[in-house]
Amino acid sequence: MSEEKTEEFAEDLSLPTAVPLLQPSGGTPPVIDTTKALTQAISNLENGSGPFAIDAERASGYKYSSRAYLIQIKRENGGLHLIDPIPFGPGHELFLKLNTLLQSDEVILHASTQDLPCLRELGINPTKLFDTELAGRIAGLPRVGLGPLLESLMGVSLAKEHSAVDWSQRPLPLDWLTYAALDVELLVELRNAMYEILNSQEKLAWVEEEFQSILLAPPPPARIDPWRRTSGMHKVKKRNQLAVVRALWTTRNQMAQEADISPGRLLSDTAIVEIALAAGSKPLATKKDLERILRPIGLRARWFENTATWISTVTDAIALPEDQWPEGRAHSDSLPPIKIWRERFVDKYAPLTHAKARLDERAKELAIPLENLISPEAVRRICWNKPIGNVSSALAALGVRQWQIEIAAPLLEAALLENEPLITPTPDGVDAPETEE
Repeated sequence: MSEEKTEEFAEDLSLPTAVPLLQPSGGTPPVIDTTKALTQAISNLENGSGPFAIDAERASGYKYSSRAYLIQIKRENGGLHLIDPIPFGPGHELFLKLNTLLQSDEVILHASTQDLPCLRELGINPTKLFDTELAGRIAGLPRVGLGPLLESLMGVSLAKEHSAVDWSQRPLPLDWLTYAALDVELLVELRNAMYEILNSQEKLAWVEEEFQSILLAPPPPARIDPWRRTSGMHKVKKRNQLAVVRALWTTRNQMAQEADISPGRLLSDTAIVEIALAAGSKPLATKKDLERILRPIGLRARWFENTATWISTVTDAIALPEDQWPEGRAHSDSLPPIKIWRERFVDKYAPLTHAKARLDERAKELAIPLENLISPEAVRRICWNKPIGNVSSALAALGVRQWQIEIAAPLLEAALLENEPLITPTPDGVDAPETEE
């Protein structure tokens, strides 16, 4: 994108104070929870025209599952509909009929990777996508949340006071339903505004490739040792303590899945880590012992509903023979930390510093976040493996899109020829090697 277009667009963002959007134009519709009502809604949508604006509400932080507890759909001349998917369940014949209809045109989502899994669980699989959040990133907009985009491009503001509520609650309060309906009220208009911006920046082909990549992406593979992602794990150094973390995480996960409750509501990650750190040095046999360990981080009544389970889990973990303790580091193909590159692998670190600098400069020229131009992990892999003369193929094998390859490959090829780390000035005037976290 030219500097003239960037400056021109920046001036266009100087809009008057946004007007609060308080109600959908046709009022807040009733919740659809019967086959008769859903059949009528699908018929109304069939009579509409153009793309479908869709959103989904989950109960993150309350439930174990990531299922949708409310689906919002709007189409021009097809109405705005609030669907409760729980009475129907995954794969219901009416969801299959709705899916066929949705595949007839474009589906508009904001931050689609968050909602697509729960929609697919129901049997809804869009084949043509427009993601307004990702479009905003590629367009180089400074704030890409739904609210900020509506403010800057449509001149309206959304209230977000119900963004973290328990959507599994029934019945859903009217103000929650109004909040949910407003998330799709102007999504078609926002999509059209984003389309014009991207077209003027000559970036439409880029976002279309990104959208198609999202639709074709396979489900993520199951994580190896997911318990290692427990928040605060960096504090746990001893293998017997790792055994306690693993045991508590696994027990908590099984209980949460069976009860369909968020694991953190049974026992927080912080509590698991504190119990593990105390294991072996402080006895854990009673509720008072557990309270003594957790008191410094604040006590939560729900943590102690399963005291006997936590105590027996810890006891069994501590009793394990040493050869059954987890290894200190997970077995993976992850690359060494950049600090180690700088100290031990200068031949790989030097190209990395040049690659980052060149890509960062190009990203700024294109008014696009560097992480959307190319993932930092892909850059590190290329500099570590140094596929000189075959960078484009190596990037493609890493899942980098073609438009990204066309921009990044020449820059990476040049960077791989560098033998000395790039030096950048520091605030105190002393030159230092450039680093990348």
